[in-house]
Amino acid sequence: MPIQHIKGTVIPGHGVASGRASDSPYPAGTIALQRPFFQQLGLDLSDCFDGTLNVSVAPMELVLRDPDHTFVDVDWSDHHPPETFSFWRIELIVENVATPAWVYRPHPETKQRHWQPPSMLEVMSPFRSGLTSGSVVSLNDQRQRLQLIDGIRLRARLLEFLKFRVLASQDSFFSKDNLKHRRDWLRQLHPEALQLSDQDLDRVWAQARMLYTEE
Repeated sequence: MPIQHIKGTVIPGHGVASGRASDSPYPAGTIALQRPFFQQLGLDLSDCFDGTLNVSVAPMELVLRDPDHTFVDVDWSDHHPPETFSFWRIELIVENVATPAWVYRPHPETKQRHWQPPSMLEVMSPFRSGLTSGSVVSLNDQRQRLQLIDGIRLRARLLEFLKFRVLASQDSFFSKDNLKHRRDWLRQLHPEALQLSDQDLDRVWAQARMLYTEE
């Protein structure tokens, strides 16, 4: 079930969001470049630091739903195609002090480099002094849209569950393979897998097809 308070650990990032990476093509940082576009689209981030805080919940993973904002195909740079971004309003809690913050998520399907693992969130907030790699923080979402899952176990169990169904029917198993059909089918036969994201389900389905169907 979704929970409100999620504890995580601050870890080093790529240094691209803030512009600190020496090999970054964005000396000012990506956040400084993106901020005016988000402002035009209705999201004011002027109180936030020009960078992101990388919060890891490993070995668990995070699934997010119902963002406050999603901006599709934002053409903010000439270095790569437009990207899609989503934002969730949360509280960042450090030493029992809560600060309004945002989960910042460039959609991985539109992002060409600097991908983040599903065990990590990028958080935007006003600058908080004293936060270093290894600092423990909490994230609080009153609307309970952030969910911790054991992604490795769920994916492995789903792949094993699919094994004999695919072996029995081969390619016909995938003949109605669309998102709605897939989730309806899982809801009846393997509901725990519904915790996985659509991208995770796509990867497990592709792996099952590769492993269990005849060439």
